[in-house]
Amino acid sequence: MASDAEIEARFWKELKASPVIILGLDGARDGHGVPMTAFFEEDHGPLWFFTSRSSGLVQALGQSHRAMAHYVAKGHDLFATVHGNLGIEQNAAVIDKLWNNHVAAWYPGGRDDPDLVVLRLDTEHAMIWLNASSLGAAVKRLLGRDPRADYAENMAEVRL
Repeated sequence: MASDAEIEARFWKELKASPVIILGLDGARDGHGVPMTAFFEEDHGPLWFFTSRSSGLVQALGQSHRAMAHYVAKGHDLFATVHGNLGIEQNAAVIDKLWNNHVAAWYPGGRDDPDLVVLRLDTEHAMIWLNASSLGAAVKRLLGRDPRADYAENMAEVRL
């Protein structure tokens, strides 16, 4: 059985390896989830996202700042929902620190591109699930074991 701390550490490790997250705003008309590349430092939030000033998320910030980010690890062996507040990052040093060639390809004007916006998700808490579906779990189900126990042992609700 994995502890909450182990499950959280696994989340950050998986996010580092495959940082695409579905980010959306709760209660905003045009705040539907969109795939975004997450940037972060160490094993904690906040999460940052480069986007366009005209994006639906930026436009919807006038309606809501409550965000929900959904994550599925590359191998589908970890799932997470992260909750927090989303806003526009005003610190130019953050852009300088996170800037890379991949981001630069999207903004012809570079770091000073007028369409460039960096969003900051101040993470609060997350539900993280490890995929308990396996050959061993299938055998246990065939033998009549209640599968809910396997799933309960592989879930954590953590403060981020």
